[in-house]
Amino acid sequence: MVKEGSWVEVHRIVLEPGERAPQVPEDTKKVPLEMRVKGYLNDDAGMGDEVEITTAVGRVVSGKLTAVNPPYDHGFGEPIPELISIGREVKKIIGKEGDMRRRGR
Repeated sequence: MVKEGSWVEVHRIVLEPGERAPQVPEDTKKVPLEMRVKGYLNDDAGMGDEVEITTAVGRVVSGKLTAVNPPYDHGFGEPIPELISIGREVKKIIGKEGDMRRRGR
């Protein structure tokens, strides 16, 4: 039993494959449009039950209870070598420009 107020994730099929828009790519048309949303459980429930949750911004969403205390597991991929040093380079440029402005140039 999962207690009311627990941080959970729900899952719901928003559109079945036959309901997808005609302009979506062929491979996309073959799969359902799925939704996964995290929020606070509105009432006690069991895993797999249809439930309502309230998201962090106060939206009420329904779906099948799939996880309790779900982690955030997304990432931004591997670092791009050209971007690794750009922060220092920009600060160096801004620092020089800042010095020039203070000197009245």
